[in-house]
Amino acid sequence: MEARAVLRYAKVSPTKARQVLRLIQGKSAGEALYQLRFIPKKSARIVEGVLRSALANAEQKNMDLERLYIKKAVADEGPMYKKWLPRAHGRATMLRKRTSHITIVLEEKEET
Repeated sequence: MEARAVLRYAKVSPTKARQVLRLIQGKSAGEALYQLRFIPKKSARIVEGVLRSALANAEQKNMDLERLYIKKAVADEGPMYKKWLPRAHGRATMLRKRTSHITIVLEEKEET
């Protein structure tokens, strides 16, 4: 049994979100929450919210919160907001404001 949470259109680039997700992949949910609190990145705050949502979903499914671990943590590309920035000599440069879709899947650890 697994619980998941998805945040779509997060205002952070997927590469920056993946840096944080790589740190917590495979860890227990409690340990991941503790680590996210001390990572000084904007994406860490966003991922922490998604992880809390996944934990709440797991609680609704009556899963054992102590045995949960992060099975899958993915940041996919969302749509880009495109803006134009004026430059010298009448030129313009495109700015790409990237968004991402963040998915976290939790699963109970098997007892061995």
